Amino acid sequence: MPPSLHQRPDGYLISTDPARLDLAAIHHYLAHDSYWARNMPRELLERAIQNSLNFGLYAPDGRQAGFARVVTDRATFTWLCDVFVLPEFRGRGLSKWLMECVWAHPDLQGQRRHLLATLDAHTLYTQFGFSPLAEPERFLEIRFANPYGVPTSH
Repeated sequence: MPPSLHQRPDGYLISTDPARLDLAAIHHYLAHDSYWARNMPRELLERAIQNSLNFGLYAPDGRQAGFARVVTDRATFTWLCDVFVLPEFRGRGLSKWLMECVWAHPDLQGQRRHLLATLDAHTLYTQFGFSPLAEPERFLEIRFANPYGVPTSH
């Protein structure tokens, strides 16, 4: 499927074209400013991006303004992660628009389950139908020591 492209009248753009991604900007935010991927090695991010459906959010001048990464089999399941809008671009409705574009993507329609983890964005995600796990006793995880070498919230 060719990359999808969405543009707002004010010039902001969302694209799934991985060639447009500013890996340096994305890595800087995740490794230095996020609570969930602090100290993430760039090589690990590059590998994650190569194996994901990525949504780059761009300012009218072309700078990376935000990002969302989706891990999916494109048939039954999606995990949303690494979602952010850079601080200088917040307060413009961009995170909501980013989620609208993510969940409208054709490869994510008709699936059985979408999951995510968040510490601070419940209000955003509940607008898109997310709720706490209905049956948390049915979900298990294996947690490994933090591979990035510093404590994170996930």
